[in-house]
Amino acid sequence: MSVHKLLLVDGSSYLYRAFHALPPLTNSKGEPTGAVLGVINMLNKLMKEESPSRVAVVFDAPGRTFRDDLFDQYKAHRAPMPDDLRSQVQPLLDAVAAMGLPLLRIVGVEADDVIGTLATQAADAGYEVVISTGDKDMAQLVGPRIGLVNTMSNTRLDRDGVKAKFNVFPEQIIDYLALVGDSSDNIPGVTGVGPKTAAKWLGQYQTLDSLIGHAASIAGSVGENLRRELIVLELSRKLATIDTTVPLAVTVDGLTAAPPDLARLREIYSRLELRLLLRSLETAALGTAAVLNTVPTAQAIAAPARHRQYDNVTTQAALEAWLAKLAAAQLISFDTETDSLDYMRAQLVGVSFAVSAGEAAYVPLSHDYPGAPQQLDRARVLAALKPLLEDAAIPKLGHHLKFDCHILANYDIAIAGQRYDSMLESYVLNSVATRHDMDSTVEKYLRLKSIHYEDVCGKGAKQITFNQVDVERAAEYAAEDADLTLQLHQALWPQLEALPRLKALYESIEQPLVPVLYRMERTGVLVDRELLKTQSSELAARMLELEAQAHREAGGAFNVDSPKQLQEILFGKLGIPVIRKTPTGQPSTAEDVLEELAAAYPLPKLILEYRGVAKLKSTYTDKLPEQIDQQSGRIHTSYHQAVAATGRLSSTDPNLQNIPIRTPEGRRIRQAFVAPPGYSLVAADYSQIELRIMAHLSGDPGLLNAFAEDRDVHQATAAEVFGIALDAVTADQRRSAKAINFGLIYGMSAFGLARQLGIGRGEAQKYVDLYFDRYPGVKRYMDETKQQAREAGFVETIFGRRLYLPDILSRNQAQRQYAERSAINAPMQGTAADIIKRAMIEVDAWLRTSQARARLIMQVHDELILEVADESVETIAQRLRHHMSQAADLRVPLKVDVGIGRNWDQAH
Repeated sequence: MSVHKLLLVDGSSYLYRAFHALPPLTNSKGEPTGAVLGVINMLNKLMKEESPSRVAVVFDAPGRTFRDDLFDQYKAHRAPMPDDLRSQVQPLLDAVAAMGLPLLRIVGVEADDVIGTLATQAADAGYEVVISTGDKDMAQLVGPRIGLVNTMSNTRLDRDGVKAKFNVFPEQIIDYLALVGDSSDNIPGVTGVGPKTAAKWLGQYQTLDSLIGHAASIAGSVGENLRRELIVLELSRKLATIDTTVPLAVTVDGLTAAPPDLARLREIYSRLELRLLLRSLETAALGTAAVLNTVPTAQAIAAPARHRQYDNVTTQAALEAWLAKLAAAQLISFDTETDSLDYMRAQLVGVSFAVSAGEAAYVPLSHDYPGAPQQLDRARVLAALKPLLEDAAIPKLGHHLKFDCHILANYDIAIAGQRYDSMLESYVLNSVATRHDMDSTVEKYLRLKSIHYEDVCGKGAKQITFNQVDVERAAEYAAEDADLTLQLHQALWPQLEALPRLKALYESIEQPLVPVLYRMERTGVLVDRELLKTQSSELAARMLELEAQAHREAGGAFNVDSPKQLQEILFGKLGIPVIRKTPTGQPSTAEDVLEELAAAYPLPKLILEYRGVAKLKSTYTDKLPEQIDQQSGRIHTSYHQAVAATGRLSSTDPNLQNIPIRTPEGRRIRQAFVAPPGYSLVAADYSQIELRIMAHLSGDPGLLNAFAEDRDVHQATAAEVFGIALDAVTADQRRSAKAINFGLIYGMSAFGLARQLGIGRGEAQKYVDLYFDRYPGVKRYMDETKQQAREAGFVETIFGRRLYLPDILSRNQAQRQYAERSAINAPMQGTAADIIKRAMIEVDAWLRTSQARARLIMQVHDELILEVADESVETIAQRLRHHMSQAADLRVPLKVDVGIGRNWDQAH
């Protein structure tokens, strides 16, 4: 059984040593860079040599510690940090964070004590611990499971090594340092006692307490010094003792490196002009990309197969040989090639398979360009593959497997055994490290350039469909897809296995959700084509009205769709102040700019309304009828699991998540989503779920009580903030309170709140203060979450989903503040996403086993929409509310609002 290894790096120690040991290095701007280069090189070397499963780089935080309180002269003799070193601290912190290494700087605690606490906890948990430092006081931590390594001197110390170097054992190091003192930390020690005397005494008396008990028998002036300085000696011992009981928000299991942010590293290395490190990113010859991607285990990234055999299967004999391989395989990686991305209409062009890295095959089935070679009969090939693909005992792997399931369903093949999806593995491991398409994940995790679709099909107007691609070229591309999917899985799955909570998230939520989404997409939703046509006409008329009003406000006709003409009218003819400029220096007419101007000027308000109506028309009422499938008569959206960083589902073609509900026109579009005759739509929506999650996470008594008593939190907040009775709260006041509730828990400043509510900043600050007076637990949670994010580099949902925050320690204030807001927001949004996904899995399983005349057809934000036979509506609605309310066990009840109607608007 392998032993997990924790590597703890004393970043402050290496920073000083790199600065003083290496020759001065500056970039072309004269900025010092040598310490940054030295520490990063040492980190890369350490990661390559140690291959840890857990790691942390620990730095001293500015400010006082308990040792300063014990002794006001502690470290008083140290000169201030040189300016050339101080200027390198933040770039180094940025680089370490971008490398994906957990970075810890804990206010009020020295790095030594953080390292000592984590090392002790890890050793007790069975980890092998390696502390990388140049400081001798760390020798006191050495034990059976804890060792020291000094990268600069290339030395390692175990128990015998400590004895050989200091002539005392690790358990005597504290007493040794108390006697000898430490000039760099200004620990006094005993006058006249050096290393030899201290080692001699401890060799004879074993402990400092025993030595003190025999102090009267110590001869000479050094004995007099010992007896005279016993009080100082006790202080020295306290100062030299590393605290191994520091309360930490981070745990050892949480110290897992993330994949490096290569774009951010390139930016940092380019700015500092660290050319060798830049080159290592491009070639992966050094460790910055290659080594860091081996975390959490040395075997986490499988080396890309150097030799590969890709078969172009065009004969029955070759097909039979591959059928035998597939039947015997422990895991089948497969991919489909089609002539369209519309999964309902796409025709299958070919299939590819891989059963081992570097060995794959493509079976072309319907390439039909002039002169295309003879291919196997598609129906016969699929008939031969059907038993294998429908065998649940044979695990299947794909990259975006749901699409392949749709394509094969068009040929009456229901894939079973959907075990792995490398797209979802990448997403669960780190949602923000990269895009999760095939090309991006292969480049990031396998360090390979794959053949891109555009390489074989071309781009733009000249792009051809896959059935027109030369078979030989198609075979290379398609077989590579199956092969690299398998290699990605071999690279990513060990990393998930090393992180049990992420593995559980994958196995209990993301992978089981795939067939649920597949069934929802396959079912589709019915829309009223004629109603949409009527709405388009009405929206067109409204656009003409708004255009005419805009012309009157402008004093003449202009093209309202032209940003250039709008600039001239607003900031030229009307003389409205310019709020912001575009990158090219032109006055901006972006939506947020117009929203700010709309509070004072009528034309920007008209333009905003015009744009909103135009978008509804072009995106929905005009386009939705075109998206109705000719065979099913329904619209079939595509749900995406691996897009939103927080775990939220998104959808395209059409985007159901963005249909507006705040305007009458937007709500009317929902009226076109209808139930078929004899059926109704049942919409179940989680009520105030993110505030309920905040109540659970923060433990704030006010929020917990409000939800336990089923009070309207927004109404109660409005009553207090506006100083009115609960029953006097108006709808507008409640909406303002809702903005306060959500704005503050997402980190909105008083300035932002003032802007949103259209009030003064002072008044907004009063609202902020009132809110936190009412809910102090929320403020505490926000502060603790931001601190945890700074220390760990990520935050987690209740179910273990991680959101990495590479900018949480950024020197750029705007980037850092955005990361801090994300740190507060992500656990709530992500937990809400996890809950709705768990509910979908549970509801889908219930519907399938109960044989109820109902089916899931849509998921939008926190809402599930079902199509239910009229005679079962009440029963289904009741059971639906029950299943959704049981999707998570929070400290407050999950409330579910259920509506019923002939269309989505009525049901919602």
